[in-house]
Amino acid sequence: MRLNLSLPILFFLLANTAPSDANLFARGTESLAKVHRRAAKRSAGLAKDLRRAFNGMLFQQQLDFSSPQKAYCVPSEGLKSSNGSSGSGSNGTSSSSVDSSPSNSASASPSGSAKQSPTASGSSSASSPSSTSSHSSGSSSSSPWKLFQSYQGETFFDGWDFWNFDDPTHGNVQYVDRNTANSSGLIEINSDGHAIMRVETTGQVSGNRKSVRITTTATYTGALVLLDAVHMPTGCGTWPAFWSNGPNWPAGGEIDIVEGVNDNSNNQATIHTSHGCTIPSSSSSVLKISGNVVGGTNCAAAETGNAGCGMTATQDNTYGVGFNNNGGGVYAMQWVDSGISVWFFPRNSIPSDITSGAPQPSGWGTPMANWPATNCNPSQFFSDHSAIFDTTLCGDWAGNVWNDAGSPGQEQSCAQRTGVSTCADFVQNHGSSFADAYWEVNYVKIYQ
Repeated sequence: MRLNLSLPILFFLLANTAPSDANLFARGTESLAKVHRRAAKRSAGLAKDLRRAFNGMLFQQQLDFSSPQKAYCVPSEGLKSSNGSSGSGSNGTSSSSVDSSPSNSASASPSGSAKQSPTASGSSSASSPSSTSSHSSGSSSSSPWKLFQSYQGETFFDGWDFWNFDDPTHGNVQYVDRNTANSSGLIEINSDGHAIMRVETTGQVSGNRKSVRITTTATYTGALVLLDAVHMPTGCGTWPAFWSNGPNWPAGGEIDIVEGVNDNSNNQATIHTSHGCTIPSSSSSVLKISGNVVGGTNCAAAETGNAGCGMTATQDNTYGVGFNNNGGGVYAMQWVDSGISVWFFPRNSIPSDITSGAPQPSGWGTPMANWPATNCNPSQFFSDHSAIFDTTLCGDWAGNVWNDAGSPGQEQSCAQRTGVSTCADFVQNHGSSFADAYWEVNYVKIYQ
C-alpha cells in the first residue's frame, strides 16, 4: 500500500529523526535529491487525492445551485402556520408566530425576522406557497429592503389560509374555503393576471352572504408591506380591509393598512394594541403626517372600545369609488424600530423605486399615518404578523353606522340612500347591490 504522506508530515519526521539515523540524510546531494524526489512524488499523490475530493464537493455545489427549489428565509427552529384563531379586533384576528423585530430606521438595513409554512391550515388547497421568493429579481443593492414574500399572478392564492369560521366582528357573512370560493366564482385570476376576491351577488339569501377572508401562512416581525390594488370593495353594507395582526390579540398588535365602511371615500389606517401604547400627540404636524388623527391618542383596544389609534387620509382617492375610478394605487406600510408608517400612492404617482423592486421609504415624503415609537415601542407591542384580506358585511362597524351621515363620501346615510331600514335586511335581499364589492389585486409584496 502506498503511503500518501504530506510535506508537513515529512518535515516533522526529518526534524525528529534520531541522531543514529540522521546520517541517512547526510550522504551528499545525491541522497538529498532522492529524498526530494520521493517527497515531491508523495505530495503530487496527495494533491491528486485532494483534487478528487474537492471536485466532488464542487460538483455537488453546482447541483445545489441549479436546483429548481426556492430559497426561503426560515429560522432554524422550524415552520409554523397561521391558523386564524378568532379574536375581537376591529376586523378580528388570526394567530401566527415569529421572533425578534428589526432594528433600523427608514434608511438603515432592516433585520426583521420571518417564518412561513408550506401548508394552508383551513384551506382546501394543498399547494405550497410557490408565489414566494427570497429575493426580488428587480431588487437593487441600493435598497435596504429584500423581498421575502411575493403574491402575484396565477399563484397569488398559494400561501394563504382561507378562513371559513364565523366572522369575529359579527358581520352578515359566511366566509368560505378555497374550493367553495372557486366553485362559487368568488375568486379568480383575471385576464390581466390580477387576483379577484368577491362577495356573493345572489339576489336573496336565507342566511349570511358568502365572502372571502384570507391570511398569509408566512409571518413576519418588522417589514415593509406593499399592496398594489386596482379595485377595492365599496358600497353600503361593505366593510373591507387589508391588515395584519399577531397572536393572542391584542397582545401581538394589529395594523390596519386599508379600511373603511359603506360609501367612505377616505381611507383609515389604525393600530390596536395591549395596554401601554399611546401616540405623543393628536396633531398632524407633530406626528408629521398628511392625515388626521381620529379617536384619540390611546391605542389600547381594551381601553378604547376596540377603536385603537386611527388616522384618516385627506384625499378622496384613497378609498372606495374614488380609489377605483383612479385605477387604485399602492399602499405601503413600514414597520421598523422607530415606529410604524403608512403611505398611499395613486396610480399615476407610484415611486419608481417601488416599481423597480428597490423600495426606498426614506425618499417617499410625508406618510399618511405614523405611530412613532416614542410611547409605543413596536418590539413590545407588535410581533408575528400575518397579512389579511377580508370583506365583511354590516358587523360592528358598517352595521352600527347604517343610519349615520357626514363622513367623507357618506353625505347621505345608507338607510336613506337604499331605502332599507337595517343593514342585515339589505345584505339578505339586495345581492345585485354588491357587484362592486370585490378586491382586484395586482400584488402583495413583503420586504424585510
